[in-house]
Amino acid sequence: MTLAVTESDTERIARGLRHRDVALLHALVQQYQYRLVRYFIFLLGSRDPVDDLVQETWLRVLERGHSYDGESRFEPWLFAIARNLAIDHTRKRRMISLDSNDADEHEPAPLTPVSCEASPFEQAARIEDAQHLAQSLQRLQPVVREALALRFQEELSLQEISHVVGASVSTVSSRIYRGLAALRQQMDGGEHAN
Repeated sequence: MTLAVTESDTERIARGLRHRDVALLHALVQQYQYRLVRYFIFLLGSRDPVDDLVQETWLRVLERGHSYDGESRFEPWLFAIARNLAIDHTRKRRMISLDSNDADEHEPAPLTPVSCEASPFEQAARIEDAQHLAQSLQRLQPVVREALALRFQEELSLQEISHVVGASVSTVSSRIYRGLAALRQQMDGGEHAN
C-alpha cells in the first residue's frame, strides 16, 4: 500500500505562481490583501500611497512568482516584496520633498477599532488608548516599528522577519526588545502625565 503524497500549500503556491495561475493569484489577494494594507499603513504611517503600493506588490508577485521556491512560508516572501516597494516609495518621496517646499507635517490618523458591544465610556477609553499607542509607535524608529508589526501583527517568526528585513535574527530580536521597552516607557510616561 502506497500513501499518496500531498502537495503542501507552499508548494501549491510556488507551482501556481510559476504557471501564472489566475485563480491562485485571486485567492492569494483575497487572503493577504488586508494584511498588506495593514502592513503598509503601519510601515509608512499614512494611508495615502497604500492602494498603489498594494497593487504594485501583486504585480511584482505575478512578475517574480517564478522566484518563490515553495520551501518556506509565502508570507515572508510577500512581505519582503512589500517592504522593498515601501523603501522605494519612501526614497522617491524624500527626493520629491527635498525639491519642493511641502513639509510632511501632518500626522496620520490612528486606526481605532471599536467593538459594537462596548459602552460609550469603554469605547472612548479604547480609542484614547489606541491613539496613545499609535502616537507612541510613530515615535519609534521605522525599523523598530516594522519589526514590531511583523512580529505581533503579522505573527512572523524571528527567522521570517530576518528574511524580510535582511538583518540577522539577533538584530531583529534586539529591535523588538528595544521597541517594546520604548513603548512601555512611553505608555507609562503618558499615564503618569494624565
